[in-house]
Amino acid sequence: MEEKIQKLENEIATIKERNLRVEADKAWETSNFRIFSITIITYIVASLVLYFIGAKNFLLNALVPTAGFFLSIQSLPAVKRWWIKKFLREKKQGPTNQ
Repeated sequence: MEEKIQKLENEIATIKERNLRVEADKAWETSNFRIFSITIITYIVASLVLYFIGAKNFLLNALVPTAGFFLSIQSLPAVKRWWIKKFLREKKQGPTNQ
């Protein structure tokens, strides 16, 4: 009996550790720091590419893909909420004939 309790306690500890990792991953995915970092990296890479292909005003033109990325990230939470509602609604209805 003691072994079963110890095994269950170990399994619970393992699940709690996994949950912490999942929470940390989720926090990273939704963090403003991540969005800002990727936005800056996008701007730098776009600037370099435009510079090396000889584009005029490469620093200004690099704002276009950067703004596109940033705006797409800002719209994703709304799209995600819509998709989750749709997914859950379909799950509750069960399989449909397609």
